[in-house]
Amino acid sequence: MQTNLDTQETSNIFRRFRVYLKDFKLAFTVAIIGMVGYSVIDVLVLSQLETLVDDSLGQGNYEYLRYAAYFIVPIFIFRGILNFLGAYSVSWIGNHVVMRMRQQLFGRYIHLPVEFHDHNSTGQLISKVIYDTEQVANASSKALIILVREGALVMGLLIAMFYKSWQLSLIFILIGPLVAVIVSVVSKRFRLVSKRIQDAMGGLTSSVDQVLKGHKVVLMFGGQDLENKSFADKNNHNRQQNMKLIVAKILSVSSIQVIASVALAVVLYVASTPGLVTSLTPGVFVSVVVFMTMLLKPLKELTTVNSEFQKGMAACVSIFAVLDQQVEQDKGTHNISRAQGKIDFNNVTFSYPTKSEPALKNISFSVKPGQTFALVGRSGSGKSTISSLLTRFYDNQTGEILLDDLLLKDIPLKDLRRQFALVSQHVVLFNDTIANNIAYGSEGKVSREQILAAAETAHVMEFLQQLPDGLDTVVGENGFMLSGGQRQRLAIARALLLDAPILILDEATSALDTESERLIQDALEQLQQNRTSIVVAHRLSTIENADTILVIEAGEIIEQGNHQSLLAQNGVYSQLYNMQFGEEPEVK
Repeated sequence: MQTNLDTQETSNIFRRFRVYLKDFKLAFTVAIIGMVGYSVIDVLVLSQLETLVDDSLGQGNYEYLRYAAYFIVPIFIFRGILNFLGAYSVSWIGNHVVMRMRQQLFGRYIHLPVEFHDHNSTGQLISKVIYDTEQVANASSKALIILVREGALVMGLLIAMFYKSWQLSLIFILIGPLVAVIVSVVSKRFRLVSKRIQDAMGGLTSSVDQVLKGHKVVLMFGGQDLENKSFADKNNHNRQQNMKLIVAKILSVSSIQVIASVALAVVLYVASTPGLVTSLTPGVFVSVVVFMTMLLKPLKELTTVNSEFQKGMAACVSIFAVLDQQVEQDKGTHNISRAQGKIDFNNVTFSYPTKSEPALKNISFSVKPGQTFALVGRSGSGKSTISSLLTRFYDNQTGEILLDDLLLKDIPLKDLRRQFALVSQHVVLFNDTIANNIAYGSEGKVSREQILAAAETAHVMEFLQQLPDGLDTVVGENGFMLSGGQRQRLAIARALLLDAPILILDEATSALDTESERLIQDALEQLQQNRTSIVVAHRLSTIENADTILVIEAGEIIEQGNHQSLLAQNGVYSQLYNMQFGEEPEVK
């Protein structure tokens, strides 16, 4: 996802960004009329200086001053209205663009494959939605306002200058190439530093996200000083990058203003030499000098806006890098409503993208509809990888995986995943009510009574009655208000309500106390009825009644059978069983 900005033409980036603006043509028209009108009024007012100096003050024609007094207030009221229309319209466009970009990023995040999220930190991805899009907002609103309004003012002042005295004005034009060179050099610096700032912001967000999620671990292991120092280093790095951007901005503005002041000094010198400039009246001289002085501010603004524009373009590159990521491949054409639950793995081999060793090697097994199929092995042996392949979080590289004799890749992802209900050790709950968490994925399809029935079967009611709002109690972020056993029971109730034909239990009872395990095991037995069950087991007591047990080691099947036959083999399964129960197993 890292993109080298130096290899990308700003024009190409802007051309793609411009697609977001094409739906706002009317608002753009209003904005341009407002901003250009605002600048034109300024130029028209300043252009009256010659008349004011030569005719009114020089000739004693005070009638002109009287008319000016009458019109100056209405003119500036009209100027304020034009300014409001321009600024409001551009800000309205900018906010709509940012809203659309954020929506697109969010939509892309939830459709990108698991592999993408495995390799990108949550903090970095959040930073793109929050910080990077804000840089785009500045480029599409603040930068555009200055670019159009101050650009129109510069053009108007230059035209007025040439109209008053082309000889004096020509001197000022000579500085144009120097200004262009400075802007070009500084633009590259702005883009480079802006990219570093975005990366630094992502690092800051990741640090905060990590510490807040692991706050208890930080407290328990006394990691406050370590985390504080780590954040301070990243915070300081972010400050340094921002200061580099500010230094580049200050130097570019100062350089352009110095060059402009040289041109102004030459104008003053030329004006002091009689005969070099024809028809130079006091009014013309004052007008040209004021015009040149007035040019310094918009030139400064235009140079400053270049930094905002380059930051916005750098942010666009970062955002487009995510939007260009390939979503999950879904070429399935064979729709299924409800599977029978027959599963076949035929010589399946799979390697994670960042690992050289395969996680699974030539795995083959079959599960009949309604059977309970258990996977046993040490951590990292490949048990959970099998469930990830079943739900196509990852795709196997070789071999075939079939559901009801259909290749998984031939089944649309939505249809495929609807056949599975997952209850894992790590329960994910949303900051919502208990009822909505149970009904997640089934919203609009189930009644309140069905939610209550699922909660009853999963033993949720036993703690639900103690909560003040019952089913309408908000559980907090990831269910922090509930215990591990309570969260697990909510996950089982969710799976019950989903009523999928295949159940995946990924160490669903590990790390629970005895009473919670008993309740959850009872709920799981209810859940497993009339379903094909894939059980990734840590506690072997929970799979004694499984129809088939696979013992996996380093991605390979080393033993296969039911509980009794595996004990009789006196192999790895028997050793694992003996380690858990502390005695030699008795073969019945």
